[in-house]
Amino acid sequence: MAIWDRWFSKGPAEQPRNTFQDATGGVLIRTSQDLEEALRGGVVSAAGVSVTPDTAMRVAAVFACVRLRSGVVANMPLAVKRRVDERTREDASDHPLWTVLRRRPNRWQTPSQFRRMMQAHLMLRGNAYAMKVVSRGNVIEVVPLHPDRVECKQLEDLSLSYTYTRADGRKVTLGQSDVFHLVGLTLDGVHGVSALTYARETIGLSLAMESHGASTFKNGARVSAALSHPNKLGPEGQELLRSSLDSFRSGGEQDGKTLILEEGMTYTPMAMTAEDAQWIESRKFSRTDIAMFFGVPPHMIGDTEKSTSWGTGIDSQTQGFVTFTSEDDLTTWEETINRDLISDSEPDLYALFNRAALVRGDIKARWEAHVKALQWGVSSPNEVRALEDQNPREGGDIYYDPPNTAGGTPDNGGTNEPSQTA
Repeated sequence: MAIWDRWFSKGPAEQPRNTFQDATGGVLIRTSQDLEEALRGGVVSAAGVSVTPDTAMRVAAVFACVRLRSGVVANMPLAVKRRVDERTREDASDHPLWTVLRRRPNRWQTPSQFRRMMQAHLMLRGNAYAMKVVSRGNVIEVVPLHPDRVECKQLEDLSLSYTYTRADGRKVTLGQSDVFHLVGLTLDGVHGVSALTYARETIGLSLAMESHGASTFKNGARVSAALSHPNKLGPEGQELLRSSLDSFRSGGEQDGKTLILEEGMTYTPMAMTAEDAQWIESRKFSRTDIAMFFGVPPHMIGDTEKSTSWGTGIDSQTQGFVTFTSEDDLTTWEETINRDLISDSEPDLYALFNRAALVRGDIKARWEAHVKALQWGVSSPNEVRALEDQNPREGGDIYYDPPNTAGGTPDNGGTNEPSQTA
């Protein structure tokens, strides 16, 4: 607990900040790339828009993708299992790590809050860090560290070293055994890369289009134009005409009404409308590209125009998300927990997400699976009741013999009576 007190009892509480900004409003410069990006106000895309994890989340498609993928990890039941023998497994509910993962990861967060935040860091920045608080050889807390404040280096002996910059500017060095480190897609085996690294142009284009749309509708969805006067207007007349026209263009009450021109003036549009430029279609393409970068089927973020582009329909697209995207996230978490939070002296312990919870909201699919498990003797009635959070019933610890689909007779004499053993 001394580590906790030394780190967090002094100085102001750390608040969320932009990528390159510290608590005093200054800029953290660690590399030449940081300097270049800071001088340019963040990494500027070809569309002329600065793209950072914070600005990217203002794009609806990015926010939806991050929310969906982090929500799966946050809501999936996570257990610590113990191998009793080659065929038997049991919940290690007596282990301190069970409390950390299932009840209280730290002093202020719930398990779902912690996992959702760490997964969001992983997706937006490629890495997620948490400091381990250890007591008597067991991890009793995991304290999240903002990735923008952590520098990870590989030493000569190939171990990892982490330098964390506190809110007051002081630096603290942590060893590999002190940090829970989630890594996404990586090209060097140490540092993860996020989707933003390669989707920056697509996201920047989406931000630029949203800014263009907001500006267009602010001005009454009308384009720029030229007014021609047969005579010469003085400075005062030009200013009065300009202010009158701007007032007409920006007011919702004037929308759809006719502009009256006097003294022989003519009105000539100078640009295409947003519809002529297919602005809406461009936004759709951008939304689909962002979904592709994050591995989320477009229909899950509201784009249902191409519902058959992945498999035979919406169900196949959703199953593809579970198989190819969510499974990747769940495996990353399980393996990292096994490496960083479980001691080498306890090789029989391992972390496991309950994948069956993915159909928890589909009562039809859930009960069809229960019926088949009962029919083929995979589960007993009481095991099914436990999955449904129901109390056991008397005589419910039986396993039914599977039906003989080959035309023979059951092993219990042809009565197909339930068996008392698994």
